[in-house]
Amino acid sequence: MVRDGIYYALGALSAAAVLAWLANPWWALPPLLLGTFCLWFFRDPERSIPQTAGAIVSPADGKVTDVSTVQVEGQPRTRISIFLSVFDVHVNRSPIAGVIRRAEYRRGRFMNALASESAEHNEQNIVTVEGAGQTLVFKQIAGVIARRIVFTKRVGDVVACGERVGLIKFGSRTDVLLDPRAAVGVKVGDRVKGGSSVLATLLPAGEPELAGAASYREGGA
Repeated sequence: MVRDGIYYALGALSAAAVLAWLANPWWALPPLLLGTFCLWFFRDPERSIPQTAGAIVSPADGKVTDVSTVQVEGQPRTRISIFLSVFDVHVNRSPIAGVIRRAEYRRGRFMNALASESAEHNEQNIVTVEGAGQTLVFKQIAGVIARRIVFTKRVGDVVACGERVGLIKFGSRTDVLLDPRAAVGVKVGDRVKGGSSVLATLLPAGEPELAGAASYREGGA
């Protein structure tokens, strides 16, 4: 369990105890349920990390909502978007092994994380990881409910593939921006798990792009 969950739960459970003592025990039920939910929400299960060469794993649990080609600083990138509901594990993991080259926190709005505009306008943390022959960018994006993004690493830190790097509290979205050489292995509607689901596989330099990867990006499915 993430430590933050203990703090939230203790606050709610303390309120429940006070209400039960000073008022009616039934009044303690809402904060008791809230405290129980917090303990469940901040769960942090162990995951089996794939050892496949070139594997790019999901940074979060959730549902794939977009697979498309976007322009980033004038260069094409494959974007895979994952929506996290309040029922998903919210611990974030590094998609690849490498070095944290950049971490930029941007304040912004709190639009519905399912909306395409949220990728640019919502509050977010943009992380660049360099390693395994590629430079990859992933975003921790706040949603309507989320009000805090946690990133536990610093620029220059070395991370392993699937290593825990932070979390987003209460509903959110993560985007992964891939090298066009990456062969995408998921489609819109797929459910993925952080650290264990392979989103794509990086093709060796000079190897032609797989037809399947191109078809995923053309229509987002």
